[in-house]
Amino acid sequence: MSSVGVCNSINLKGSVSIIKEFFNYCINNILFQRGIYPSDSFTAVQNYGLTILMSKDERLKKYLQIIFDQMQTFLLQRKLHRVVMALIRMDTKETIERWEFRIDCDKENIDDEKKIDVDLKVIQTQIRDLIRQITASITYLPLIDNPVSFDILFFTDKDTQLPSADWQDSISHIIPNAEEVQLRSFNTKIHNLKASVAYKQNG
Repeated sequence: MSSVGVCNSINLKGSVSIIKEFFNYCINNILFQRGIYPSDSFTAVQNYGLTILMSKDERLKKYLQIIFDQMQTFLLQRKLHRVVMALIRMDTKETIERWEFRIDCDKENIDDEKKIDVDLKVIQTQIRDLIRQITASITYLPLIDNPVSFDILFFTDKDTQLPSADWQDSISHIIPNAEEVQLRSFNTKIHNLKASVAYKQNG
């Protein structure tokens, strides 16, 4: 007997929805794991077969919703190539941690409506393994013992039109002489996402 997976069809919009949902859970998870917000401002939810902590802070939720909605627009336009989440010491303005997510899209062969057969269970498993790895990273990442803020950057095509004056060019938050760890990836067959984290060693 051969094993058979659960096949589904997705198009560009469906792939973008998967990526947008991943980032919602992923960024909330990093904010919780790295102690950027108080632990009691998060609530536990279930997804990908995991318990993930999600912020209850209404201001943060509104801010992230704006970020994710614009991410969706750029992805549908096939103009977004990298998402970076930088953690920045508030006193020195020094970037101490940099989470990078590279997003490759087959622009030539994917149109808006073309559907591709995928095994959604496999994609969910890949996402679960990546989020687990991010959660486990606290075992080797340096302790954050100073107040930090975070910034989310989009790396897009040069001709990308910005949605409003609230969006502007930013520095890349590269960390000199950083330690870097390559993390897992997931692939929707339309988008391939590869993750890594770079961090400043204490001392």
